[in-house]
Amino acid sequence: MEFDLLTISLLPVLHVIPAAIRRKLLHVGLGPRVEWQELKDHMRGPNQDLNVTHADIMPEANGRSKGCAIVEYATVRDAQRAIAELNDTDLMGRLIFVREDREA
Repeated sequence: MEFDLLTISLLPVLHVIPAAIRRKLLHVGLGPRVEWQELKDHMRGPNQDLNVTHADIMPEANGRSKGCAIVEYATVRDAQRAIAELNDTDLMGRLIFVREDREA
């Protein structure tokens, strides 16, 4: 197999980009009173051992929550565990749906 210089220079990047995207999860079904800190605490998991690096609740134009958020984890493994352990869990009285963020 032949590689040109551009392909060779991109090889390390090609392995980094998908992992970075897979660390971001979409959460749907948030209640209107959920704040980012409550979301982040919940998304650390039942043992509080998942490393959440960022949690952002998406606002409507009027500032109210759209009911969805993006949470980013330090590792792909933590993100995968979050999907397995936290999908369909209760957060402040509402079940939340957790999956990979496909828009990232």
